[in-house]
Amino acid sequence: MAKRIIITASGGGHTGYALALAQRLRGRIEIVFVIPEGDRWTKEKVEKYGRVVQVKKARGPRDPLFKAIPGLVKAFAQSLFKIPGNFQTIVCTGSNHSVPPGYAAKFKGMKVVSIESSVRFTSPSRSIKTLSKISDLLALQWPEQKEFFPQGVVVGPLYELPEYKPKNEGYVLVTGGTYGHRLLFEAVDKLEVEKVVLQTGRIDPRPFRERHPGWTVFDFDPDFGKWLAGASVVVTHFGKTAIDAALTYRKPVVLVPNPEWRLTASLEDAKILARKLNAVLVEEISPSKIKEAIKEAIFREPPTHPDGAAKLVDLILKLNK
Repeated sequence: MAKRIIITASGGGHTGYALALAQRLRGRIEIVFVIPEGDRWTKEKVEKYGRVVQVKKARGPRDPLFKAIPGLVKAFAQSLFKIPGNFQTIVCTGSNHSVPPGYAAKFKGMKVVSIESSVRFTSPSRSIKTLSKISDLLALQWPEQKEFFPQGVVVGPLYELPEYKPKNEGYVLVTGGTYGHRLLFEAVDKLEVEKVVLQTGRIDPRPFRERHPGWTVFDFDPDFGKWLAGASVVVTHFGKTAIDAALTYRKPVVLVPNPEWRLTASLEDAKILARKLNAVLVEEISPSKIKEAIKEAIFREPPTHPDGAAKLVDLILKLNK
């Protein structure tokens, strides 16, 4: 069995996949994480599980594709220099950030494990389509993904282990992920809701904090699980937070896709994920629609799905015997 493994933690939900694996690998194997340059939020989340190296992330979800080219060149050069050569396996959790480390590791003789996103149902992500060409194991989170990756292995959704006991502290948790969700926040800003916890990501939290002194407002908290654990309902973007809310902490979910994101999954993908999580999907972002969705979601029971992270960990360890 390999004693060491590299995992890319590429920000947002991709870091969540890395954490889900790290939680189940802790104490069993040494982990090195490859994170985006300057991403202090990811660093604070993963550093308790292993060593961290940083490689440039070529583009964010709002950036046009052409902007990625110079960044990818730099990221490939950094990866060849920074990726340790004395490891057997790299696990690529997705996003363009995972591609250069994955190819650098393959060049150095490692096995490559790639993970398709949990929000992809109708078409593959560009990064995993690229990495699939060199992958020794391609992990899929839903059966629908076999349509475009027939060589993949369906393990189930990757969700984090609970760090707190779920309870209902009576607040609505609103989050737009790492990059934030301005349209969602502006709609919630107009609601007459007394108890709100708002995580803004890279959007300035100060205006919301000033207008709502009774709310809890912050940009980032590495201990985000405590907020999920105490929520009565979670209002979030189309991403992994919705999965952790429903499957890790058994919370009702309102799913609000962000139309500002480019080259991400489609509305049809969002509809499918909402059905998988028994979540309420909001297609038209407005205060009234958000309010109606919160009222409806509270009465919905979260579903149960297999522990994809545990199954994938077993496959990774078997791959390295």
